[in-house]
Amino acid sequence: MAIEEMKVRDAFRITPSQLSDNRGLFFEAWRLSELTDATGQTFSVGQVNYSVSKRNTLRGIHGTTLPPGQAKLVTCVRGAALDVVVDLRVGSPTFGMFDTTLQEAGSGIGVYLADGLGHAFLALTDDTCMNYLCTEEYVPGTMVDIQALDPGLGIPWNTTEPLVRSEKDAAAPTLSEAVAQGLLPTYEQARASYVPAGKARA
Repeated sequence: MAIEEMKVRDAFRITPSQLSDNRGLFFEAWRLSELTDATGQTFSVGQVNYSVSKRNTLRGIHGTTLPPGQAKLVTCVRGAALDVVVDLRVGSPTFGMFDTTLQEAGSGIGVYLADGLGHAFLALTDDTCMNYLCTEEYVPGTMVDIQALDPGLGIPWNTTEPLVRSEKDAAAPTLSEAVAQGLLPTYEQARASYVPAGKARA
């Protein structure tokens, strides 16, 4: 598999190598040793989530306060999605930057997001199912929501159809508003929360 760092620091795109024959195909989605080598961090799964979305559903941008933080490995397991990572860490060299990945179920491509990064996606097909492996269990009240249509971010969703969104996502503050309200983690907080390779999470 190929693991490459994205435009957003501490986000990685994982592209598996596929083996195909007359039965279909097989691939390793990711391997812990290779992910650890690439990211320099230990990834342990504390919770597994799935979301199922109709076409043109826009979810996010979602992040988590620090503590507790929540690193994620996100993969499309049915349908297709335009997946987006946004750096929400105030003071980060890539703060406010984003990167996009086309995730299709047949490709097996996944995206790793370290603590402090935000995530969003646009479902490109009906019945799009996304799988999230999370390092921490969800703690109510710790989610950070940022406006996915923030013109200051300028994410190219490239759709002219009406979006399907939650009321919470539609009412989320812009990035600059979130900074002014003190809602976002700092780069130092995020980096301090990372678990070096070979260590265990507390």
